[in-house]
Amino acid sequence: MRGKFITLEGMDGAGKSTHIPTITQILQVRGLEVLVTREPGGTELGERLRELLLHQPMHPETETLLMFAARREHIAQVIRPALMRGAWVISDRFTDASFAYQCGGRGVSYDKMRVLESWVQEDLQPDLTLLFDVSVEVSTQRLAAARDPDRFERENADFFSRIRAAYLARANENPHRFRIIDGSQPIKIIKQLLEEVISSI
Repeated sequence: MRGKFITLEGMDGAGKSTHIPTITQILQVRGLEVLVTREPGGTELGERLRELLLHQPMHPETETLLMFAARREHIAQVIRPALMRGAWVISDRFTDASFAYQCGGRGVSYDKMRVLESWVQEDLQPDLTLLFDVSVEVSTQRLAAARDPDRFERENADFFSRIRAAYLARANENPHRFRIIDGSQPIKIIKQLLEEVISSI
């Protein structure tokens, strides 16, 4: 029986990564095998590309193509095999991040992104996407505490405003799989919400 694919999305500073252990525990209590991974990354090649993507300046379309190159390897080597053996996969970011950061943030063509999505993923889509949403102000405040921000985290407020708008537009286009979580709420409240959402799938 195929496992489920859960993705976590949100701007830098939205707090999504903080809640991965909670989601993992909720699923493991149910006796499920859980695989936690991330994008860009997830494979040896993907992690090497991650270093380039986070620290090496490049053309926006080069950035997009490298993201999808890492994603193709991630799907082939990690995500599909895990799902096929019945594991539940939790990924810290997936393709929605590309629509937000590269389309919304960088201005890469939406149509080109759709072509890459179809080519690289084929029929694979998350069963559930948790979008941790915070204001640009909250995101900026949280990132100010980052010790070594990467080149995405160093972008200005307008960049993050476009990312947030793109994420919300993507959620509006795919309401069947998106659940929007107010990331500015206390952690205890968010954990309760996550338990309710996860128990429903």
